[in-house]
Amino acid sequence: MKTVIIGSGNVAYHLAKAFTQNNIKVHQIYGRNEIELSKISSEFNIPYSNENLDEAELYIIAVSDSAVENISELIKNGNALVAHTSGSLPKEILKGNYRKASFYPLQTFSKTKNLDYSKIPFFIEADNQIDEKSLFELASIISDNVEVSDYKKRKYIHLTAVFACNFVNHLFARAKEISDSQDLDFNYFLPLINETVEKIYHLDPKSAQTGPAVRGDERVLKLHEELIKNEEQLHIYKTLNESIKKMYQ
Repeated sequence: MKTVIIGSGNVAYHLAKAFTQNNIKVHQIYGRNEIELSKISSEFNIPYSNENLDEAELYIIAVSDSAVENISELIKNGNALVAHTSGSLPKEILKGNYRKASFYPLQTFSKTKNLDYSKIPFFIEADNQIDEKSLFELASIISDNVEVSDYKKRKYIHLTAVFACNFVNHLFARAKEISDSQDLDFNYFLPLINETVEKIYHLDPKSAQTGPAVRGDERVLKLHEELIKNEEQLHIYKTLNESIKKMYQ
């Protein structure tokens, strides 16, 4: 299908890269940020525009959730298939007389970080079985892990991803605040972080839990609370320890 990617952020960049690496032709990348569009265009040899949206058979909208609805109104081709990449939006958010779909890659994307696209789960939803099959086959060129998923399932996948990725990364950032405040090299903690992640390939996360809260070690918990001077860090520390205690009561 003649394909246009709409967006210039992390997801759009990686889709353009994944498509190019797998010999899937992208006819245009379209968006508002000409600087970022030009970088993607130059790197992957894809024509770009921030003014004129080409006619296409497939449009993949890879923009922030808040922009999806407005961007979708730019597409006037009633014969097109239009898919967004959001995990938290229904396909019905797309406004137009075209066929609607979702093409959701479950991964955290940063332009500067290389990824093995073959391992990324893709979740597909479409208005009809023909479009579903087309998107499934397209995603299968990129990934070895493709499933059909309706919105009810997909929104819980996205919620779980926020806990498993966004919240965990935020805790890494808070941990680095503490290490930086005491001039501790954050690299000390990378083997610990790696082992924490590695364990859940072999153990249920609940079984893998360690630390003072699960042991009921009130002396250590009190000591840590006394060390923390930042109110937000202290609030996080207490809240998470209470959650751990309740899980193991």
